[in-house]
Amino acid sequence: MDSFNFKKWNNVLGWFVFTIALLTYWLTVEPTASFWDAGEYITTSSNLEVGHPPGAPLYQILGAFFSIFALEATNIALTINLMSVFASAFTILFMFWSLTMLLTTIVSRKIELKKQNYHAILGSAAIGSLAFAFSDSFWFNAVEAEVYAMATFIMSVLFYLALRWERDMNTPRGDRWVILIAFVIGLSFGVHFMGLLTIPAMGMLYFFKNYKSVTLKNFLIANIVMVAILLFIFKLLLPMTLKFFSASEIFFVNSIGLPFNSGTIIAGFLFIGLFYYLLSFTREKEYVKLNTLLLAILFIFIGFSSWIMLPVRANAGTMINENNPNNARELLAYYNREQYPETHLFYGPLFTEKYVGLDPKKPYKDDKPKFEKDEENGKYIIVNDFVNASQNTDDAQKGLFPRMWSMEHATNYMQFTDGLEFTIKREYLGESRLIDIVKDFNQDIRSGNVGVEDLDNFLKDFGPFLDIQKPTFLQNIAYMFEYQFGYMYWRYFMWNFSGRQDDKQGEYTDLHGNWLTGINFIDDARLGPQEFIASDSKHNKARNTYFMLPLLLGIIGILFHYKNDPKNFWVLLIFFLFTGIALKIYLNERPFEPRERDYALVGSFYVFAMWIGFGVYALFEIVKEKIKPKLAVPIVLASTALAVPVLMGSQNWDDHDRSNRYTAQSMAKMYLDSCDENAIIFTIGDNDTFALWYAQGIEKYRQDVRIVNTSLFQTDWYIDDMKKKAFDSDPIPSQLSHDKYKYGSRDFLFFQKTRKDTINIKDWMDFVANDSKKTQVELESRQWVNTFPTKVIKIPVDKEAVLQNGIVDPKDADKIVPNIYITLKGDVIYKNRLLMLDVIANNNWERPIYFSGGAFGDDDYIWMKEFLQLEGVLYKLVPIRTPLDKNNPYEMGRIDGDKMYNIVMNWKWGNSGDSAIYHDVETRRNGITYRSTLSRLANVLIEEGQNDKAENVLDLAMEKMPVDYFEFYSLLEPFILYYYQINKVEKARAVYQSVVRHYQEHLFFYSKLSYNKQEAIGDEIFSDLGRYRGLLDVLASFDNQEYTVVEAEKFNEYLQKFNFSDNQNDLLEVEEEIFNDNLLDSLDQ
Repeated sequence: MDSFNFKKWNNVLGWFVFTIALLTYWLTVEPTASFWDAGEYITTSSNLEVGHPPGAPLYQILGAFFSIFALEATNIALTINLMSVFASAFTILFMFWSLTMLLTTIVSRKIELKKQNYHAILGSAAIGSLAFAFSDSFWFNAVEAEVYAMATFIMSVLFYLALRWERDMNTPRGDRWVILIAFVIGLSFGVHFMGLLTIPAMGMLYFFKNYKSVTLKNFLIANIVMVAILLFIFKLLLPMTLKFFSASEIFFVNSIGLPFNSGTIIAGFLFIGLFYYLLSFTREKEYVKLNTLLLAILFIFIGFSSWIMLPVRANAGTMINENNPNNARELLAYYNREQYPETHLFYGPLFTEKYVGLDPKKPYKDDKPKFEKDEENGKYIIVNDFVNASQNTDDAQKGLFPRMWSMEHATNYMQFTDGLEFTIKREYLGESRLIDIVKDFNQDIRSGNVGVEDLDNFLKDFGPFLDIQKPTFLQNIAYMFEYQFGYMYWRYFMWNFSGRQDDKQGEYTDLHGNWLTGINFIDDARLGPQEFIASDSKHNKARNTYFMLPLLLGIIGILFHYKNDPKNFWVLLIFFLFTGIALKIYLNERPFEPRERDYALVGSFYVFAMWIGFGVYALFEIVKEKIKPKLAVPIVLASTALAVPVLMGSQNWDDHDRSNRYTAQSMAKMYLDSCDENAIIFTIGDNDTFALWYAQGIEKYRQDVRIVNTSLFQTDWYIDDMKKKAFDSDPIPSQLSHDKYKYGSRDFLFFQKTRKDTINIKDWMDFVANDSKKTQVELESRQWVNTFPTKVIKIPVDKEAVLQNGIVDPKDADKIVPNIYITLKGDVIYKNRLLMLDVIANNNWERPIYFSGGAFGDDDYIWMKEFLQLEGVLYKLVPIRTPLDKNNPYEMGRIDGDKMYNIVMNWKWGNSGDSAIYHDVETRRNGITYRSTLSRLANVLIEEGQNDKAENVLDLAMEKMPVDYFEFYSLLEPFILYYYQINKVEKARAVYQSVVRHYQEHLFFYSKLSYNKQEAIGDEIFSDLGRYRGLLDVLASFDNQEYTVVEAEKFNEYLQKFNFSDNQNDLLEVEEEIFNDNLLDSLDQ
């Protein structure tokens, strides 16, 4: 054997690829908070608070450690982002070492390894590792504060340890790896459950090592056992342990009378004593395997001990304390994610349950008992009436393996089932009118005159009279393969190893979010002629093409792996399937998710990147047969390095480079800066809440503002938090005590008509807070629920308080109404809306109240859309009525031009207009709100004759949200119009030309599509033409005839490229009448 220090170079190259990954991620890391959950993770980590279930306590503990190194508060986010950077770089290190172990083992079984073999193995491992390092989804996770980077690191460590265990298995000290593996498995519960998906692969390593004769029978048994071990650890070991602690706590407190938490402490001592006894006994009896098993379970618990942080910090009363897991019972609920809707993997309801009533045999089912501490009596009490507390929909709408389960996504599911079958129930067959309605509707379906939305509305209206066929088992399976495997896995897989169309959310069309290759004939056949795509698509930074080279190299690696070691191949295949396909089965995703979900599948991409490493070595084996091995090594390594990791890195750099981007941070500050002092903001989702938590909790920015997330506002623990002082913000004004909104109490209120049609809000609140039987109604389930007395509520307006507290500017004092009357819609009101009304009733116009945008339901604004004032990006509640425009109901609220001008001109934009940063899709989406806000302000300033200020606002929008970076071109029509109105013709034309250029490019591309593809995106084509046509109306009204005619002729050229109906052409075509001299003369005047 040639002399070559493989161990030395294995370490050197391992740290080399680690360094490359570390530098790459450090150079591209986001310097502050990102969108979505990152703001929450940064805040709860640095302050050691309790985040959303199922929790990540180890991640938060490590985040708190990393944040120590921040020199100032604004650097804390960077230090926690760097934790993901280091975790990802270490992932690449352990991946490299895993690959060298695998390749060395496989190749050495065939031949005696020589220097060239070692060189090829090391080079192959480096290329495979760097391919993963530069892959789309993994790089995305590596540069932000999210759990997935560290979860992938734990997964890579577990697989590396498993390989070390396999190598030393059946040796005197080989089982030490089992103990370490068990400890890391326990640690993984403190980050993310992804690491557990390595367990089946580990089990197969054990099986193939110890069973030389593999039969179909023992092979199947081994696979079943491995899945059983995974389920045992995930679903039984830790949950049952938490249940034991919970039961012990309740028993020793309630039955024995000991103080709170004593039962948990006793259970802990029992656990320690039990393990001590069993370990001593098995060691004394020399039960080696059993002793090892007990040690492994013990070390899982030791790793899991990071979860102790959650009840400790929950009892400390941290500012963010989601679900308040302050005792063993609540910690169990936290682990089981009981806050979220129940999902069913193997048997459960389908989406068609929304159209039917309750099950005729068992209409109700029990809820889970909710325990709370009774501090006065020193016991845990059940606070909810859990017997028959939940409705049980018709069992006829339940089925095996329910893939299509979400009622909220019914219309989307029906696109996959091609509608639903239904017939009239037997007892209604004599209703002639019903028969005619159903017959006519069926005729409309056959004629293609109704869509899934119409079918959904029809079934909601007539569902009680119909027998509705649930989706069949085969339809569920077909949906799983087409959408969950095809669109939500294969598409993401191809993003990483073939190429990506753009960064826009995929909507099941050919236009956005698809995989790409860069190979013309393939892309053209799938997505239309790519040579004609619009510039915003061509220059989208996330448009990455790898020409399928990583995919092909990985496939070569798969074939090589299977040919040379089928057993080891099965190990990786199991690993690949469980981190990909099996995960998709478990997640059971709906169409369509709020965001792309590729980041959770990086484990599967990790395994395929390993096969890329195998593919490199396979090419070496082929080439060395043609030329000398000395030449084959550098040729193969250089060519594959250029073809895969270098290509992937160069393609992916621009859309993964988040350095110097502050748009999420600036968004949070825009929201907070839109508020008056001591304000209350009602927010809705993640992005308008978590980023604000970050700004307040980390950067200590505008801590006088109280953020109230209305989604969480229906939980008792969150309401409790809102009734405490937070930073400089006083508790929310509220009259409802905890017993009035505790779990199971006033989750919803029913309308109970009383003699009064209109009631003062304080009297209304007193009624709903009353627990007498007079204010309640008994349901068929024998449950008593609270009611509300009227749908019309009067909110008195104290004009003096309104002016004194700055709710309304004194110049608008004469516009203040004496009372606000709101009309509730529907017969049910939910707890979060009740608490919002509670705040209104008890605020007495002392604190300004705001609503974030993004939702348009009347209840999101507590039925007061006509009493809003747009200030910055928020809507302020004011006692001034501003009727909604029926033609444009989304433009809510009045505007105080001077005040809003001062707000927006002082916004911190976070270099959003800088061409050097990557304007990701969330940054661009936020531009919708900013553009809408600024255009409305400009309009008001023009109406007030403040043209200079209006121009400043318009210029600000163009500077901070350039047309080419922020897209959403339809929102730019007002800017063109307002530039014309203030006589800034050149600026108007410049914006117009920028916008229509993009419309023209889109339409040109659409015109090159086949008729079938055009038909599939007909709405998109007609919409772009309609918006383009609308801009010509602006030109006709404000610009000269010569310029307008030229532009109109250009439009008609694009219109003629499509075969629309006569009616559609009449709507779109530019007629000469709009240029008549009389109109132009009147405009000149």
